[in-house]
Amino acid sequence: MSTDFNKKNVDMLKNKHTVKHFSESLKLKVLAELSEGKYTKREISRLYNIGYSSINDWVHKYKRADLMNQRVTVETMDELSRIHALQKENAKLKDLLINKDLDNLVLNSYLDVAAEQLGFKDAEELKKKLDIKQ
Repeated sequence: MSTDFNKKNVDMLKNKHTVKHFSESLKLKVLAELSEGKYTKREISRLYNIGYSSINDWVHKYKRADLMNQRVTVETMDELSRIHALQKENAKLKDLLINKDLDNLVLNSYLDVAAEQLGFKDAEELKKKLDIKQ
């Protein structure tokens, strides 16, 4: 009974997938065919029975940026004008935030000077006395 159990475990552990190793010459041939425009990645994948991801790995391995997938963005004029408007609004908001931070810095500097001249320990003590919330 124990030997049957071990045989079942060994059978379950066997990998049923075939591991393929491709020669360097085949990899280079595939990349050459891609760069010539002879076939697409998908066609080469089917032709040589190579996984699409393997081809992408080779493109990265051999640093063939010319064969990397290109992302093309198609936008309508409405989308472009909306993007432009949002970029303008973003720039204005950044300016407003910078101005607000500068105003806050100036106010805190005034409070520091006023606290010192009025004899308070620090600006926080003056804020408490005047009930200023920030």
